[in-house]
Amino acid sequence: MSSILAFDLGASSGRALLGRLTDGKIEVEELHRFPNDPVQAGDRLYWDILRLYHEIKQGLLKAKHRGIDLQSMGIDSWAVDFGFIGKNGELAGNPYHYRDRHTEEAMERVMAEIPAGVIFARTGIQFLPFNTIYQLYALKQAKSPVLQEGSRLLMIPDLLRYFLTGEMHNEFTNATTTQLYNPVTDDWDPELLRLLDLPRSWFGNVLKPGELAGRLQPSVCEELGVASIPVYAVAEHDTGSAVAAVPATEKSFAYLSCGTWSLMGTEVDKPVLHELAQKLNFTNEGGFGNTFRLLKNIMGLWILQECRREWEREGRSYSFPELVQLASNAKPLATFIDPDDDLFLPPGDMPERIAEYCRRTSQAEPDGVGEIVRCILESLALKYRYVFEMTERLSGQSFGGLHMVGGGIQNTLLCQWTANAIGKPVWAGPSEGSAIGNLAVQWIAQGAFADIWEARKAIRESFPVETYEPSDSELWVGAYKRFRTLTGLGDCDE
Repeated sequence: MSSILAFDLGASSGRALLGRLTDGKIEVEELHRFPNDPVQAGDRLYWDILRLYHEIKQGLLKAKHRGIDLQSMGIDSWAVDFGFIGKNGELAGNPYHYRDRHTEEAMERVMAEIPAGVIFARTGIQFLPFNTIYQLYALKQAKSPVLQEGSRLLMIPDLLRYFLTGEMHNEFTNATTTQLYNPVTDDWDPELLRLLDLPRSWFGNVLKPGELAGRLQPSVCEELGVASIPVYAVAEHDTGSAVAAVPATEKSFAYLSCGTWSLMGTEVDKPVLHELAQKLNFTNEGGFGNTFRLLKNIMGLWILQECRREWEREGRSYSFPELVQLASNAKPLATFIDPDDDLFLPPGDMPERIAEYCRRTSQAEPDGVGEIVRCILESLALKYRYVFEMTERLSGQSFGGLHMVGGGIQNTLLCQWTANAIGKPVWAGPSEGSAIGNLAVQWIAQGAFADIWEARKAIRESFPVETYEPSDSELWVGAYKRFRTLTGLGDCDE
């Protein structure tokens, strides 16, 4: 029996998932779960990186106390955010949260210096205001002391690996999300670094998923009383790990990794860098096995999570199942938002922002919690259809349905409404997609699986997949037309 550990860090919580492989069947057990709450200090929003490191050590201790002999471990997390290691080997400043406002107008200022077409042609990455490239530009403009002290940039999993192993490496899937990595030359892009005056020395060698990144260093082993286990670079962008876990049977498939963010796309052998991909603001992020994830970011369940936080601040607490039940009883297909409107990006009073969006688009405001939740979920399902159709067009493929993975699939209404919206089946599972993909890459590295397709076959045979067939097609076709009109998205063919 092979026992390995996956640390999967999401934007709102983290978990340590124990994986066991017995006769080709995968068993998983959650050893440790913990919140990942950002910290507001003054005008800045930070990640509590040392708390996350502490929680990783707690996961290792829990495995030790259970007498589990671990063969390896790996870490995946969200993308774009980073920390700097100073010349003395210590952390230089606390990492900013991608929702911090320090990048306001940074993207526009960079594109005033470097045309958007040049940036996309050299990186293939979609334009989001919090991409690493714009965070670094904003820090330079602010003359941040972190840049004066820092000598190596490490993405969040890279940083945590450094604390564990003492070795500094960048990893491919996360490096590509910085909008500073060239997928054609397979290296940091020297021209962009030159134009932005970013030292090449900040950016280290890039490991591919499945490469050994080090072992637990002696100080960690002594502190925790554990063995010096191997630490692998997995697909360290959590979406890369989630896609590795998609239990597809054919090479051509569409996926939706559903959580705080929704990420929809397909797997391709080469990045799609033509003008239409840039116009539709798609991205080409690195994947396992030198593939690329042609996908688009969608705001996801963040909007619902922020609504729930706002209601809690008002003294009204709802579980997510309660919110889903309230939504199921609300009037259908009444009010729509574009989940990706800039209005919904920062934290804050999301119910009021939804009302503001409705006023702006001459719609009736949702009345009560159930109608607000239904508006969010139905709007997400309709946005999924829009992106699904764009993915088919850009990839030149036609998909028979959609694979949904991640914690969001526990929302059965969202799964069903997504099937209704796209007019094709939705196959939902596994829910712990990122962590399972993390485990799969470790097992491939160790030779337990021959390749990703053998791993996907094992995942398909080890975890249940729920099928949602589309219904109420005529109603949803009409709703999609109204959604496009109200949101101003138009037709993806335009």
